Parts: sequence; structure tokens; C-alpha cells
Amino acid sequence: MKKPILIVLHQEQSSPGRVGFELRQRGYALDIRRPPLGDTLPDTPAHHSGMVVFGGPMSANDPDAWITHELRCIERFNQAEIPYLGLCLGAQMLCRVVGARVYQHPDEETEIGYYGLSPTDAGLALSHKCGADWPSQVYHWHREGFDLPKGAELLAQGSSFPNQAFRLGPHGYGLQFHPEVTYAMICRWTTRAFERMNHKGAQAPDEHRSGWFQYDHAVKVWLDRFLDHWLPAH
Repeated sequence: MKKPILIVLHQEQSSPGRVGFELRQRGYALDIRRPPLGDTLPDTPAHHSGMVVFGGPMSANDPDAWITHELRCIERFNQAEIPYLGLCLGAQMLCRVVGARVYQHPDEETEIGYYGLSPTDAGLALSHKCGADWPSQVYHWHREGFDLPKGAELLAQGSSFPNQAFRLGPHGYGLQFHPEVTYAMICRWTTRAFERMNHKGAQAPDEHRSGWFQYDHAVKVWLDRFLDHWLPAH
């Protein structure tokens, strides 16, 4: 029996989306926890094959007690070299754990919609191992970015927020973007948080939807190969 994957979500209606589906397809049960709603997190990583931390409207810098507890849980997984995948807020939390800065863009830019992604040499080497190219456009929903953690490898870059993907240690990854989104999730996010479309740099809802049809296939292919690389021995 495979150990389950710890899934950390931050809102009542949040979903692990395509990432959750792909992990189930690989035979993993999902141990879903929502710390802001009072769910506890494990004291040890020994009973999980990996940990995936998703996004949310809060900041990794917020002083809430549950954020402190979540950071400590991430630190335990990181120190034990258990596979970790942080998406958006989850990537920023990994940065916080190892002392890297998480901050808003100095010109108050945001990335809300589809934006370009450029792999570094290290990212191209990862593509070769995975057998799939990085997607050229990926889905974002954030107002904060992060400095590259000390000792991390930068895998992909962007324009407004330069650090888009990194690897920390053998199995720790942080992605500023959202490969988990489905079309239904995009429709839900752009409806329930429509006011975010007014932020500097944000795209209009119809650009989100048309972007999904234009770019999502490449994201799906990449994610499928990446997850096989991320969990090779579990």
C-alpha cells in the first residue's frame, strides 16, 4: 500500500483540481487538511509519501497561528527530504521556511491570468529528465513573489515576477503558478473574486477562459510527466 499524499488547502471550497486527480490515478489516497478551518497537520512526515500545499488569498507573511503551524509542518517534510510540492502560496511558504523573502511587487503588479514562462538551463535539464517541455504560458493568481531560497536551483523565470519555479534539495519544488486548475476552477475563481480583475496587471475573465483552451493541453502534458519525476520511488 502506498502512503497517502498530504494535501493542504486554504479555503472551504478549494480543490486540488488536476493535481489531485493525477495523484489518485497513480494510486495515492489524498489526506486533505484545511488548517485555516481548524484542521491539524501531522507531527511527523513518516506516514505520508509527499506533501502538496496549494494557494489561497492569505500571505505567507501573515501572523496567524495556523500559518506558523503550517510552516513548521513544511519544515519537517523538507528536513526529512519527503517530496514536497508548493503551488503559489505553497511555494512562498517553502521560501519562508528556509529564510527567503516573500513580498509584493514594488510597482504593485499582479499576475492574474496566463503569463509567459521561460525555463533556465536547470529547467531544461529537468525537462529532458521528465520527457516534456515546460509550457510556454501558465496560469497565475497572486500579488506576491519571492526571492530564490539559498541553495535552490531556479528552474523557470517570468517577467514581472522573475522567480517562477525552483527545486530545493532532491524532492522539494516550488511553483509560482497553478498547474492544477481546471476550466471549472477558472470560471469559479474569476466569478467569486471578480474584484481582483481590477488589480494592476490582471487579465479580464474572458482572457482567462480563452487562455485555458489555448494553453492548457501543454500544461497537462508537462504536469503528468513532472509528477512521475517528483514521485519516482514512492
